[in-house]
Amino acid sequence: MRSLTLERRSFGLLSIGALSSDCLVVAASGCLFCWLVVPRLLTTGGTTKPMTKKQKYTVESLFAGAGGMDIGFDLEGFKTIWANDFDKDACETHKAWSGAEVVCGSIEKVDLDTLPKADVVLGGFPCQGFSLAGPRKVDDKRNVLYQYFVKVIEKVQPRAFVAENVKGILTLGGGEIIKVIIQEFSDKGYNVQFKLLNAADHNVPEDRFRVIMVGIRKDVKTDFSYPEPAKEKVTLRQAIGHFSEPKDGEVLGGGFSPRFMSRNRKRGWGEQAFTVPAMAKQVTLHPSSPDMVKLDKDLWQFGKGKTRRLSWREAAAVQTFPEDMYFAGNLVSIYKQIGNAVPVNLARAVARELYKSLGRAE
Repeated sequence: MRSLTLERRSFGLLSIGALSSDCLVVAASGCLFCWLVVPRLLTTGGTTKPMTKKQKYTVESLFAGAGGMDIGFDLEGFKTIWANDFDKDACETHKAWSGAEVVCGSIEKVDLDTLPKADVVLGGFPCQGFSLAGPRKVDDKRNVLYQYFVKVIEKVQPRAFVAENVKGILTLGGGEIIKVIIQEFSDKGYNVQFKLLNAADHNVPEDRFRVIMVGIRKDVKTDFSYPEPAKEKVTLRQAIGHFSEPKDGEVLGGGFSPRFMSRNRKRGWGEQAFTVPAMAKQVTLHPSSPDMVKLDKDLWQFGKGKTRRLSWREAAAVQTFPEDMYFAGNLVSIYKQIGNAVPVNLARAVARELYKSLGRAE
């Protein structure tokens, strides 16, 4: 399905976008037209299906980045009204599609008394200190930012919250860190559960394991069930097989580091991609690239033929962002925003179940 564009600040010959919660704007040959639409239309494309529910529950999003999780929730009956991130480019990206109040800067500097009330709080608190991709430190200063998430929960008192993190959080500190986090949320009045999900099981053409933590306020009489895996997995061919060759500036060139060459970086057309990383130089190979050949432990080489990384547009489609999604910043920044995001369709799967859960409490 061809998507609607969300970029509201620049109009070409023909541009369509959601200007507000109830107005669809089309600009053609310099003329603007507005139709009232219910519900608000959001960009859809690739493997992302259009919104079918009226936006009923409000959302605040912490560590929002470009808004992968927020788009997923907005497409399933939620409406993002406030978001925060410290990355300026990510903030600009979020502003371009969401219409939410986006506060750019460290959450540590946000006056919590200014936060609006919301039904749900979302957040993928920074995971660098938890990640399996690098050294894990219990006392990593980035790990304590989850405490600000807890403070927001305490202040806003949402009906529910959803927190996302890498699977390394389950074993950090010998498994003690996750217990501490769960206890802190419980002390604030929430029944909390968590589960390790693979995005590939939820209409995302990518193996990406993430811990999804869901908390329901104890006075909200309902329960939550995690989404069941989809019957079939989406392949790279289905996700990006129709893409043209990338234009200049859409794919990172240059050399490949010893770290990159330490393992296989290529998946085929009929498979799901490796996890899309935030570092541009580590972005994996396009499925048209020749297979890599293992030479020794932690040493691979490219096969014969043209080898290239996924373009940023292809990486975004793998993460199930809308195909014409606008991203602010340079190429490295765009790859970073895409790689740091929660896949839109994974967020949708969780949002769909939470929508049902909150509905049962009414």
